[in-house]
Amino acid sequence: MPPKNKEKGKKSGAQKKKKNWGADVVAESRHRLVVLEKELLRDHLEMSRQCHALQEDMQTRSKQLEEEVKGLRGQLEACQREAAAAREEAEQALGERDQALAQLRAHMADMEAKYEEILHDSLDRLLAKLRAIKQQWDGAALRLHARHKEQQRQFGLTPPGSLRPPAPSL
Repeated sequence: MPPKNKEKGKKSGAQKKKKNWGADVVAESRHRLVVLEKELLRDHLEMSRQCHALQEDMQTRSKQLEEEVKGLRGQLEACQREAAAAREEAEQALGERDQALAQLRAHMADMEAKYEEILHDSLDRLLAKLRAIKQQWDGAALRLHARHKEQQRQFGLTPPGSLRPPAPSL
């Protein structure tokens, strides 16, 4: 046990200052803690407000984007309907064109067959006429040929085809 001090109630001035200094430190620490908590609450409040504002902005932007998507979907549907109508119209036009081409080809084939028939008939009639006239021509040609031979003999000419080789000259 330490020796007892006779002056129990009295403390020296240095010790009193130490106690005041410790209380000041505690008070200052508490004050700093309160100030920090106040700043923390203020920052938390400002951040909450910013978060709320950002959430509202995000909701507004989300609604705008949803409206834009809705409008674009409507435009897409309209374009798809227009494309389907244009495709149907094009298919119908192609079908009509193909049908017209088929009709024209059939008409051409019919005309070709008719012209071929007309040509064959005309050629057959021409051949028949030529056969009928050939005998008359052959007779007329023989008579004409004979007459020309006779005329050549009368003029002292050698008829063609009866040429004699020239006599050798001495």
